[in-house]
Amino acid sequence: MKSDTPGPDVLHLDGPTLKDLEIFESDSGSHTLFDLCNQSRTEGGSRVLRQRMSAPWSNPDRIRETQDSLNFILKHRTAFTRLPSAYATGRVEHYEQDILPIVTHKNSVEFALNAFSLWANHDTHYRSIVRGVQITCRLVQGLREFMAQAELQSPAGELIQIFQEIHTLLDRPGLAMVPTREYGGWAFKILRLDQDFRIHEKSSILRLLALIFEIDALVAMADVTRDNDYVMPDVLEGPPRVIAEGLVHPFLQQAVANPVNIHQDQRVLFLTGPNMAGKTTYLRAFATSFYLAHLGMGVPATQFSFVPAERLFSSISLSDDLSSGISYFRAEALRVKAIATAISEGHRVVAIMDEPFKGTNVKDAFDASRAILKRFSTKEDCLFMFSSHLIELSEDISDAEKIDCRYFEAEEGKGKLRFDYLLRPGVSSQRLGMRVLTEEGVFELLDGSSE
Repeated sequence: MKSDTPGPDVLHLDGPTLKDLEIFESDSGSHTLFDLCNQSRTEGGSRVLRQRMSAPWSNPDRIRETQDSLNFILKHRTAFTRLPSAYATGRVEHYEQDILPIVTHKNSVEFALNAFSLWANHDTHYRSIVRGVQITCRLVQGLREFMAQAELQSPAGELIQIFQEIHTLLDRPGLAMVPTREYGGWAFKILRLDQDFRIHEKSSILRLLALIFEIDALVAMADVTRDNDYVMPDVLEGPPRVIAEGLVHPFLQQAVANPVNIHQDQRVLFLTGPNMAGKTTYLRAFATSFYLAHLGMGVPATQFSFVPAERLFSSISLSDDLSSGISYFRAEALRVKAIATAISEGHRVVAIMDEPFKGTNVKDAFDASRAILKRFSTKEDCLFMFSSHLIELSEDISDAEKIDCRYFEAEEGKGKLRFDYLLRPGVSSQRLGMRVLTEEGVFELLDGSSE
């Protein structure tokens, strides 16, 4: 189960990375990754899922525990339909937080006197208490029935601890006495249950709700994995590496799949190709699947193996900050500094950079890219993807160890440019800027305007 405070077992992502991967927000206004994954039935389940997606695991054992939980849920999916409903959990949450009078006395005589006074003089409040007691009894009984299912007696992964805690809480004296069928009765009986639910066992009730929400979030992650035919990654040990086949971006329909093979012998992928050929999509697809793998859920690929990282950085959609006086190039420099800082602190870093150093002149961009690429290639226990239009860089890095060159290309013919979005070994030699301007009729418009 997730902690509210990120710890050493958590993959750290900063704000720009969360934005680049569209995890919680999208500049285009389209669906986010959270929207894709949020099949939770309850509001509490959605909250738990958001917390999980804010702090994925970096510890291999933790990731495997979540994977085992999802696999168990999918194997016994029908049994999990009997988890208490969103209506029941929502009403019990409201009841526990509502401001209602309560009989606090334990002594039987004092309790009876105050119970009679509440029943006789606070009719509206009493009816609210009755409804709260009834729905709480139903939730406790529903949870008992859920936990008693034969299919759920040998849980796996995170569910082992969750189920053990649920059993322990249901066995507490204040909850064990909850009636199995009859939720009505005399006012004294109702108000005694109310005292238990909102005083003596309040923390137990709230904890049961939290555990239901944990299960709901895990069920949502399992359903997304199943419904989208995602593959469950293999979690590896040892030096950082990612090996994948059939990788696509989860938001694309009929996407062209590509492989990934990045490891310590080729820890830098240098990616070239013309605009619109697929470089940025490939980087996003890789980073998104790598992120989903750390959540412990399936990824959009036919095969995916990885060694978990400690820091994931993305540098795709940077912008300047006029209010802070930060130019575009300085924003780029600060992004590289954040990556360099994490590396210098000894973290296992995976970083993707899409056409960096656009905010300066070509000579500066060339020199900066060459210097960064060569330094990246020397950093052990880290992986990098670096796309660029500066194909001349290949001449300077071709003899550098640990750098793998790949490219996308356009099919040039008499008609419009066509893209197959397939990754190829080597460096692109295409220069299509003039071709694209010509195809769009820019020069024709400008030349015609002078007549």
